Amino acid sequence: MAKTTVVRRNVGVFAHVDAGKTTTTEHMLYESGQIRALGSVDAGTAQTDWLDVERERGISVRAATTTFHWRNAAINMVDTPGHVDFLSEVERSLHVMDGAVLIVSAVEGVQAQTEIIWQALRSLNIPTIIYVNKMDRIGADADTVLLGIRKYLTAHAVPIQSPAGREDSFLGGQDLWGADPFVPEEERKQLIEAIAECDEGLLERYLNGENVNVDEWKLHLTALTHRCELFPVLFGASSKGIGVSALMDAVVDYLPDPSGTLDAPLSGIVFKIERDKTMGRMAYVRLFNGIIHNRDVVFNDTLGVEEKVTQIRKVDGHKAKDTGMLEAGDIAAVCGMHRVRIGDVLGCRAGVKQAMRLAVPLLKVQVHWANEQDYPRTVAALQELADEDPLLDLQWLQDERELHLKVMGPIQLEIMSSLLHTRFGLDVTFGQPSVIYKETPKHEGEGFIAYTMPKPCWAVLRFKIEPGPCGSGLQYDSQVRAENLLPQYQNEVARRVPQALQQGLHGWEVVDLKVTLIEGEHHVWHTHPLDFAVATPMGIMDGLVNTETRLLEPMLQFRITVPEEFGGKIMNDLVQMRGVFEAPVPHGGRMTLEGRMPAATSLDYPIKLGSMTKGRGTIATFFDRYEQCPPDISVTCPRRGVNPLDQSKYILSVRKALQS
Repeated sequence: MAKTTVVRRNVGVFAHVDAGKTTTTEHMLYESGQIRALGSVDAGTAQTDWLDVERERGISVRAATTTFHWRNAAINMVDTPGHVDFLSEVERSLHVMDGAVLIVSAVEGVQAQTEIIWQALRSLNIPTIIYVNKMDRIGADADTVLLGIRKYLTAHAVPIQSPAGREDSFLGGQDLWGADPFVPEEERKQLIEAIAECDEGLLERYLNGENVNVDEWKLHLTALTHRCELFPVLFGASSKGIGVSALMDAVVDYLPDPSGTLDAPLSGIVFKIERDKTMGRMAYVRLFNGIIHNRDVVFNDTLGVEEKVTQIRKVDGHKAKDTGMLEAGDIAAVCGMHRVRIGDVLGCRAGVKQAMRLAVPLLKVQVHWANEQDYPRTVAALQELADEDPLLDLQWLQDERELHLKVMGPIQLEIMSSLLHTRFGLDVTFGQPSVIYKETPKHEGEGFIAYTMPKPCWAVLRFKIEPGPCGSGLQYDSQVRAENLLPQYQNEVARRVPQALQQGLHGWEVVDLKVTLIEGEHHVWHTHPLDFAVATPMGIMDGLVNTETRLLEPMLQFRITVPEEFGGKIMNDLVQMRGVFEAPVPHGGRMTLEGRMPAATSLDYPIKLGSMTKGRGTIATFFDRYEQCPPDISVTCPRRGVNPLDQSKYILSVRKALQS
C-alpha cells in the first residue's frame, strides 16, 4: 500500500494553566518562519489565541490548530487550553495526536492538570517530550522539578540537556549528546545508562566497555520514546526564546511519524467544529487512512449519511488556504458537511483511535436571558455552542421555556457569557451552579410493560435490571429470540434504553447497571416500530421502582499546600466537608495534604482557603469518580417532560408528539 511521502508530525502541546504553553507555541511559529513578528499572550496578540475572549483574558479557551515546517518535517500542532474548565478541548485533541509536548513550569512544578493530562497520555500510549519552561524565573529549580516529575508523573523521565545557569542567569540547555567539554559527564552517563537499562543487548555492550557512538544511542532513545519506555526532558525559557529551537529539534527527532496509507479505505474522525462567515460549518478532521479531495462525497459512518465536501482548508488563526486535498496522517478543516458532529467517524472505523474520557461536567446551571425577544436567539446561540462543545449537553425544556447547561466550573461560565455577548450580541446570566448527582439500582429487579392501548399499538417488554460495578456505566443485552420480537424492534429498544435512563426516580441519570431484555412480543398487524419508543421508558421506569435507586455524588481528589500554622484548621474543615486524607507531609515550614472530598461540600472552598491563608495556601482538585452518598442525603432534579410512571398521561403526551 502507498504511504504518504511527507515527513509529518501531529503534536499536541499540553500543560497546566500559566505554564507558558501558548508562549512556547508562539515562539515555535516565529522560529520556523511561519509568522514574521512575535505575538504576546499578555498583549492579546498570540497567533493561537484568536478568539476575542482569549485575547482579553490572556488564556486559551479553544484548542487551536496550526502548521509550520521545521527542518524536513511538516508539523501539525494543536495548542490546547490549560485550565481545567476547558478539559473537553484537551480530551478531543488527544484523540488525534501521535505525539505530545508536556510543558511543566520550573517554578510551580507538576500541578493538578499536569497529572490529569499525563495519565491520559499514558492510557493512550502517546509518546511524550517533557519541556521544563520558565527556567529564567525567580524560584526556578531544575532538580526540584525533575524530582517532582519522577514522583508524580514517571520515573522514566530522562534529561537530554543540562541546564546552564539558573533564574535570571539561565542561558539554556546544554546538549548532552554534544561535544561541549563543560557538559557534566555524570549527567551524560546517567542518560546513557537509562537507555542501556531498557535494552539487554545494549546494556551488555555498555558493561563490556564497547564504544557505542552517539548516533546509535540517539536512535535507541528515539525507539524507546516511540514505545513510551523513556521520556526526553528539555529545559527552556520560552518568553525569551531560549530552548525553543532545541524543543522543535526534539519533536522531529523523537516523536513518531503518523501511520496510515493513502490507498486504504477512507478512515478519519472529526475532533472540532467551527463556523466560518463565508464557508459556514467547518469540521476539523484527522485522517488516518485514504485521501479526501474537494468535491468528494464522504460517508459519515456515525450518522449513516453521505455529504459532499466543498473545500479543504489549512487554518492558522484568522488565515486559511484551500489545499484541495487531505491525505492520510494529516489534519485539516473540511467544509460542506452540514450535518457532521464532533466525534463522527468518516469512512470506516478501522484505524480510528479509541476516545479518552477526561472531562466530566460536575455542575449544572440554568440560563437566563435579558428580555423575551432574546429567547429564540439564545436558544439558537447555545445550540451552536453545544455543537462546538457537546459536553455542554444543552437541555431545552420547550414547555417550561428553560435552558440548562452542564459545565466544568465558574471560569467556563465567565467565558461563555463573554462569547455570547461578543459573538451573538446577547447578554445572558446564569443561575447558581448545582452539583450533578447520579443514581444506580440498589438491588436486582424486573420491569414490565404491556403497551396495547389505545389501539392500534402492541409492544410487550420485560427487562431484568441488575446493579453493576462502580464506573461500569450501562451494559445492555437481549435474550429474546427474533421470532418472538423482530430484530428491527429489538434494535429500537436497544436505542431507547440509554435515553430512558437519562432520568431516574430522583430525576438524575442512572448509571452502573446491566439491563437485559428477557421477554418481548409484537403483533403482526397492530405493532408499529415507534410503539417500542413509547414502551421502553415505561418498562425501564417500572423496573427502577422495583430495584429502587441510591444516590451517587461526584468525588474530587485534592492536594492542599499551606503554611504549617493553618494545618489544624484545614484538617478540621476537611472533616466537616466529609473529606478523607492521608497524614500531612511537612516541608520547609509548609505542609501538604492529599485526599478525597465530595464536590458538593467543597464548591466554595478554594475562595475560603485563599481568604483564610491570605493567598499563601493552594488547592488543586480534579474529578475522581462517583460514589454512594450517605443515607441521610437526598437531592432531586426537576423532571423534564411527563414521568413514564404516569403511564396514561405519558402515552397521551408521547402519541401527541408523534402525531405532530
